[in-house]
Amino acid sequence: MNNNQEMVRANGLLKKFHNFTAVNKINFSVHKQECFGFLGPNGAGKTTTVRMIYCFLEPSSGELIVLGKNVLHNPRGIKSCIGVCPQENNLDPDLPVWDNLRVFARYFDIVGKEAEIRCEELLHFVGLYAKKNSNVEELSGGMKRRLIIARSLLNKPDLLIMDEPTTGLDPQGKHQVWETIMQLKDQGTTFILTTHYMDEAAHLCDRIVIMDKGEIIMEGKPRELVEKNIGTNVLEIYSANKEIENYIKSKNLNYEKTKTHYYIYIKGGEKELAEISNKFGSEISTLRMANLEDVFLKSTGRELRE
Repeated sequence: MNNNQEMVRANGLLKKFHNFTAVNKINFSVHKQECFGFLGPNGAGKTTTVRMIYCFLEPSSGELIVLGKNVLHNPRGIKSCIGVCPQENNLDPDLPVWDNLRVFARYFDIVGKEAEIRCEELLHFVGLYAKKNSNVEELSGGMKRRLIIARSLLNKPDLLIMDEPTTGLDPQGKHQVWETIMQLKDQGTTFILTTHYMDEAAHLCDRIVIMDKGEIIMEGKPRELVEKNIGTNVLEIYSANKEIENYIKSKNLNYEKTKTHYYIYIKGGEKELAEISNKFGSEISTLRMANLEDVFLKSTGRELRE
């Protein structure tokens, strides 16, 4: 396999629920050994898309090929070759750590000595071997997430799908999960990731798509999307001074305005920064580097979603 090989390909992918279009004829591809991220506000269609990839939902129309197989024609074959880490903790609270893996292994016909070897390898890999006899409820949030990752690796998947992998974790737990993902990627695993955390997407993903209202509105490498759509720096001005907006418009600057703030996006212009600072320096609340969250908010809006 080479790194240009398509692990997932979607052409005109559509999903409707009665009269509601959740995913509207989108196109994308995921390549071997990359981490591909789906970003979007609530209700954007990213979770529906991912559920079609792991054959939990059937497409309404269009083509979706996963690991060379059509999801409509060979869902069982696809499921046997992928791993899924759901957002919710669905570990069995009545079983110890070891048995959570051993019982799940049966779904892939991994039993006996083979199951024991695989469970031991994976618990060592995620750093939980010392906890193998512990009850699941005794584990921290980060440990539970790592156990879910271990469980998803039992069948040695070519593709690992992770839905909000670090939701609810403290910084230590989050970074432990990140390190596990990067180790697996180095070993050849391909990832599809959904996340609400922009720093997570920027840190882990080779490419991302941003979805909104069932459509892909942006696609590319995180850093390149920041440079193209925002620039290098962001000036945040907390002010109701009308003169600021008049100045921004006269200079044809890239900006956003909210009820309380102006966000001015600067593309590497030290002259622009100096001029704005001299003119409105006392009203500038923040000068910082541009990031992926700026791209996300600029492209999908800042209003809350249901």
